[in-house]
Amino acid sequence: MALGTGGVVRLVGEKHRVPNPQAQHPERYAAVTRVLVRVLILNLAVAFAKIGFGYATGAISMLSDGFHSLTDGASNVVGLIGVRLARQPPDDDHPYGHRKYETVAAAAVTVFLSLVVVEVLRNAFNHLSGKAPTLEIPVMSLVVMLATIGINLAVVVYEGRAAEQLASEVLLADAMQTRSDVWTSLAVMGALAGARLGLPILDPLAAILVAGFIAYSGYQVAHATTGILSDRMVMADVDIERVVLDVTGVLGCHRIRTRGSSDHVFLDLHVWFPPDMRLTDAHDLSHVVKDRLMARYPQIVDAIIHIEPPPSKGA
Repeated sequence: MALGTGGVVRLVGEKHRVPNPQAQHPERYAAVTRVLVRVLILNLAVAFAKIGFGYATGAISMLSDGFHSLTDGASNVVGLIGVRLARQPPDDDHPYGHRKYETVAAAAVTVFLSLVVVEVLRNAFNHLSGKAPTLEIPVMSLVVMLATIGINLAVVVYEGRAAEQLASEVLLADAMQTRSDVWTSLAVMGALAGARLGLPILDPLAAILVAGFIAYSGYQVAHATTGILSDRMVMADVDIERVVLDVTGVLGCHRIRTRGSSDHVFLDLHVWFPPDMRLTDAHDLSHVVKDRLMARYPQIVDAIIHIEPPPSKGA
């Protein structure tokens, strides 16, 4: 224990520390990594198949969907980076750990997504303005799209089950994103079928729809990463307060602050103890508070508890 100005107790004692379950099982990280690598390979295969046939046929909806699938691969890479960095313990230069490198990598993906959206929209408007050649959509293009939809559905099932078994938010989020890709691919299939039936305008319109999905994915990534980098609140104060007040001897708490990512949270708060309580007793009780918090919310990796008497009635 280290006691600082104003009665600040930083709880780092191994005797009282409740370990983060994620840090206890390095094999879990290895399992999550294996899933992400397999999904990455499938996503790249799907993306290159769509991009290849998109360029060969001139179907920009299919080409755009291929770039959309390529962004899924980029998300997998970010996930792999995050899992790798999560294994590294804090050091002298990074006392809070290395997890924000994952956030920086994710933020970099938004640049790539923005460039893809611009290119997709440019091609779509060229087709709408008549600057593109007439499309000839072979049946094989529809077969490729159908096959990639089947692969995506298999990925959703596989990744969803792995997310549940490993309690992984990364895998769960990626499975949900892949599920949304299925609907995009179905729209592209409809556009290709329409082009074969004499409605080529459906191809650029579907491309614009895909661009919208890519832009929304970029917005979601940007919203999440800026929140983490700007230390936006991660957990609701009422959830923390409920656990703290359940500890016998605690009179109250306030100034609750959380930051970090949803699965890697840093917490500090002020806890009120009886003013006549001995410092050693307050210290022991503060460890009980921390143990309860980390047991209830294992995503909390570190906590700083400020020991205070309750405010006076006139304050």
